[in-house]
Amino acid sequence: MATQHSRSAARLMMAPAVILLLGWMLVPLSMTVLFSFKKYLPMRGGDLGWVGFDNYVRFVSSSAFWPSVQATLLIVGGVLLITVVLGVVLALLLDQPMWGQGIVRILVIAPFFVMPTVSALVWKNMFMDPVNGLLAHVWKFFGAAPVEWLSQASMQSIILIVSWQWLPFATLILLTAVQSLDSEQLEAAEMDGAPVFKRFWYIILPHLARAITVVVLIQTIFLLSIFAEIFVTTQGSFGTKTLTYLIFQRVLESQNVGLGSAGGVYAIILANIVAIFLMRIVGKNLDA
Repeated sequence: MATQHSRSAARLMMAPAVILLLGWMLVPLSMTVLFSFKKYLPMRGGDLGWVGFDNYVRFVSSSAFWPSVQATLLIVGGVLLITVVLGVVLALLLDQPMWGQGIVRILVIAPFFVMPTVSALVWKNMFMDPVNGLLAHVWKFFGAAPVEWLSQASMQSIILIVSWQWLPFATLILLTAVQSLDSEQLEAAEMDGAPVFKRFWYIILPHLARAITVVVLIQTIFLLSIFAEIFVTTQGSFGTKTLTYLIFQRVLESQNVGLGSAGGVYAIILANIVAIFLMRIVGKNLDA
């Protein structure tokens, strides 16, 4: 049993790490909030003084603000839907005994370790190019006109690229959950004559609820700040401009760090709203 002395010693030893972590998080956040109330032009005079909420009003009154929020949420929702559904399917398939099971699992998980810029370039040039891309050759083989993916189906293309990169993460988490399932329950249900769909719906899916919740929460945190894939492929054109890309574009065009900082605060607010919504809807599974 821990004594008061041991607890005090533990707090003392943890204090440097906690202080360092808080500083690492709070200092950039504080500077972002501070600059959001200033007109700070590093290439044109530096700090030009306080402007109050002018940066916030300028950013939110932009015609591109709400479409960027909509595009962000659409990408997040589309990627979550694809990765969770296909992740469950792949996890169930990879749990089955097969020849070369270890190699197959490594190949399935491998895309997660590819850098976002590299994966976006591969998809853009090797698969989605309307002239030399693999999909263009497939279309030509069947006598159809190649699709210009990044202009005609830009949002679907971004969702597909990002889903390809995040599917291994979802599969890995869900596969771990599938392997922890008590096989005796499935065997008992099978002996009682329960069909495959009912075994999945009433036994497997409830068991995967906590794992699905973890996948949704972690992926949402990272997907809200998606940038590299859009920068490499569409550069925000054709309705793919997310809030993060809009912040980058505004800072690049106006060289106004204060305006970009105000956009960063809006991004933080959006992330917290989405996180609170998810915790209320699916986060209760973590307490089960």
